[in-house]
Amino acid sequence: MKNIESIRAAAEQGDAGAQFDLGLIYDNGDGVNRDEREAVRWYRHAAEQGHANAQLHLGLMYNNGEGISRDDGAAVRWYARAAEQGLADAQFNLGLMYYSGEGVGKDAVKAAQWFQRAAEQGHAKAQFNLGALYANQEGVPNDNVELYKWWMLAAVQGYPHAKENIETITKRMTKTELAMAQERVAAWLNNVQTQ
Repeated sequence: MKNIESIRAAAEQGDAGAQFDLGLIYDNGDGVNRDEREAVRWYRHAAEQGHANAQLHLGLMYNNGEGISRDDGAAVRWYARAAEQGLADAQFNLGLMYYSGEGVGKDAVKAAQWFQRAAEQGHAKAQFNLGALYANQEGVPNDNVELYKWWMLAAVQGYPHAKENIETITKRMTKTELAMAQERVAAWLNNVQTQ
């Protein structure tokens, strides 16, 4: 990593990447005393320039009340900006906010949509949570094939409890459903490997 002074100089000149890096330095106390307020300041500078990771981190700071007063509405707005840029972690966090109704009206359909966007990028937690929505028929139709697919993809990545859940769901699936689900998993994994 560049030295802190060169990062600070670039950040002060308006470089969004350097501003984000400086925010991380203060957030983690990497070579400086940890200073959440200073982290928020630099994340905000970068986030306002459209830096997706800075938007995610600023959302996290608002969501956790670190360096700034907790404000779930602001967290949702920053997560949404990063999520719209395709950042899987932001999409997952936005899904959580919609699922729990924090900072936004509770909406299982929107939660499922955001979990799906992150899950399609290989985000294991989103895959697991999307499977859970299918298991509980929250915001998604009753579909054991999709349920199996998302939990199996999370299990392939070693996500805790996914394997146990697959064993449970397999018992209630027909042979046809299971075959379709396994085909979807194989197709998804094959598609990821060829990209």
